Amino acid sequence: MNTAHARRALVVGATGIAGQTVSRQLVDAGWEVHGLARRGNSMVDGVHPIQVDLLDTEATAAALAGLKPEIVIITAWIRKDTEAENIAVNSATLRSLFAALEPDGGVRHVALLTGLKHYLGPFEDYATGVKAETPFKESEPRLPSPNFYYAQEDELFAAAERMGFTWSVHRSHTVFGFAVDNAMNMVLTLSVYATICKELGQTFIYPGSVEQWNFITDVTDAELLGEQLVWASTHPEGANEAFNIANGDVFRWRWLWPQIAEHFGVEWEGPTGTPRTLVESMTEVAPEVWKRIAEREGLVESDVSKLASWWHSDSDLGREVECITDMTKSREAGFLNFRSTPKSFFDTVARYREAKLLP
Repeated sequence: MNTAHARRALVVGATGIAGQTVSRQLVDAGWEVHGLARRGNSMVDGVHPIQVDLLDTEATAAALAGLKPEIVIITAWIRKDTEAENIAVNSATLRSLFAALEPDGGVRHVALLTGLKHYLGPFEDYATGVKAETPFKESEPRLPSPNFYYAQEDELFAAAERMGFTWSVHRSHTVFGFAVDNAMNMVLTLSVYATICKELGQTFIYPGSVEQWNFITDVTDAELLGEQLVWASTHPEGANEAFNIANGDVFRWRWLWPQIAEHFGVEWEGPTGTPRTLVESMTEVAPEVWKRIAEREGLVESDVSKLASWWHSDSDLGREVECITDMTKSREAGFLNFRSTPKSFFDTVARYREAKLLP
């Protein structure tokens, strides 16, 4: 490999929503982009694929030997059954990554993607413990609960001090974007749900809590997230800071849900006292129905489990606390980009249809 390339980027988790997006943006901007993932599929055109499991330290060291990326953008994580396991594996992946990169040097900046569990707590204590005041600000102290985001940050800070690079942390809300076979994909999940409702003549029922239906909230467009990751990696104002990243507008699901229903041509219904979850309504029904739809419409993916993440949408839509982030710090630092949330949702739907993933 050429060890003197000045504009070389490594994207870790290059097949996810954020990873695919930021990879594409970097390629378009003229960077030499290397994409690391456990599976080699779904890489963006122009990305040099590196297929390796970060938990295999020897394989990681061999795969990254001599790469010397100028910037590293980390969007990958592994979900386990308990937070103790989440902490163990997600700390181990970062230690493996930095151990592989350290001998060759050359890393100038590392950007780490986390999220609002920084403020809300981990999955097993989600939105139940001590919570920050909304809108969430980056200056809020850590919660007392063990949290793999905190463990990842600590690995990042230690490596930065040891290796001499600057860092940034990016706390996104629910990401609206284009990706397949992704663990957290609300746009595609809700689109599949609405399509199945239309197929079966069923009502498009909001599956979450009354509180989340009524509260003001926000989300994060994947393209906007990518833009902030690149900005922080290439501007001194982004060095050694944590930033929230959300679209910049706010909405209520009671306002957006009817628009989604109209777009897909289905009747809708709001929440009742007890959430009527997607896991309950879709897990058994969806596979056969989606297979039928895919075959009839000539779609490229008939396995609904690669498209819909029922548990994730249930989790976000079922919260009983207000979730909204403050973007002041990012704006004051010079990142002024924004997105319209409805446009983000429906533009993403259009991309899925163009790719023949939705009818």
